[in-house]
Amino acid sequence: MSSQVIPLPTVPFLDLSAMHAQVAGPLDRAWHEVVASSAFIGGPHVERFEREWADYCDTAHGVGVANGTDALTLVLRGLGIGHGDEVIVPANTFVATAEAVALAGAVPRFVDVDPATLLLTAEHVAAALNPRTAAVIAVHLYGQMADMPALLEVADAAGVAVIEDAAQAHGATWKGRRAGSLGRAGCFSFYPGKNLGAFGDAGAVVTNDRGLADRIRSMGNHGRAAGAHHGHAVVGTNSRLDGLQAAVLSAKLPRLDAWNDARRAAVAAYRDRLDPDGAELVTVARDATPVHHLAVVRVRDRDRVREVLARRGIQTGLHYPVPCHDHDAFRRFADGRLPVVEQAAAEVLSLPLFPDLTRDQIDRVCAELACATTPERRAHAV
Repeated sequence: MSSQVIPLPTVPFLDLSAMHAQVAGPLDRAWHEVVASSAFIGGPHVERFEREWADYCDTAHGVGVANGTDALTLVLRGLGIGHGDEVIVPANTFVATAEAVALAGAVPRFVDVDPATLLLTAEHVAAALNPRTAAVIAVHLYGQMADMPALLEVADAAGVAVIEDAAQAHGATWKGRRAGSLGRAGCFSFYPGKNLGAFGDAGAVVTNDRGLADRIRSMGNHGRAAGAHHGHAVVGTNSRLDGLQAAVLSAKLPRLDAWNDARRAAVAAYRDRLDPDGAELVTVARDATPVHHLAVVRVRDRDRVREVLARRGIQTGLHYPVPCHDHDAFRRFADGRLPVVEQAAAEVLSLPLFPDLTRDQIDRVCAELACATTPERRAHAV
């Protein structure tokens, strides 16, 4: 009689179902309100969320757009940045950051990052500044803000703008200041898996610059002049936030801080339980309060470790295994090797993380990771 092998339960990388269950009533009401009003493009739900998101970020203005990439591109265009300009970009980021620079007609100038936080530093910016530099994009990667005061000091002295790519940092702070509120503008994505996620693509720009907000609103609406449906003042594009997505985001926003607290608790549990000899979490800066969009560790022999975890039912992610300057589309912009980014790209591994991740699941992830990364335990990782 053969024994039956019982498969291990899967620990998912991301599970949104419990989050959505917590706001099922508001989500249902939002759907019916938008359908009843037929306000699918623009309208009161978009206006409401724009106000709510600007208030949440402690900024004066919010503009809904179609996605986070458009948010960056429209800010660059709204600042008049384009052909002949360079924009400093950390190479450790999702390709959309560099993509937005190229779409605006400018050149991304890739720089290295801090080896502990894997974020852009003022020192890297200072070394990359030149007469063509028009802006710096500070990417608040993994849910932790870069050191904005230091970046602003260097950039302000050079007369260049700092734009915050806060696509992974909804609610993160630096010494109590919200992501998106320190630079010239903050750019957000509400892709479904973000800390605040829509039910499709969505994005927003927040800023204290009224003129910039007005230009972005116009450019994202086919360049229409304010109050004129048939008058087009500039060459724009179609990048508008859907009413349904805005209503979904408004329904979820009251839960965001609680969900971020749960993410912080989960990462604290990881930090307590992980074997530091096998896997090390990315460092949190002293003045940062992150929201942990991702729980990123660095491991040796990453691809093998990930394969072992997959066989043991542990889902993981990679953010990001190819640095921006090594992609075919952007290699022409690279002007040298970036050793910290390149080493990190071979080592980073994103562990399961979502607000309803249980302590039992965390314990299991840590145990399996220890088996996969600690030499004397690898024989058991089958």
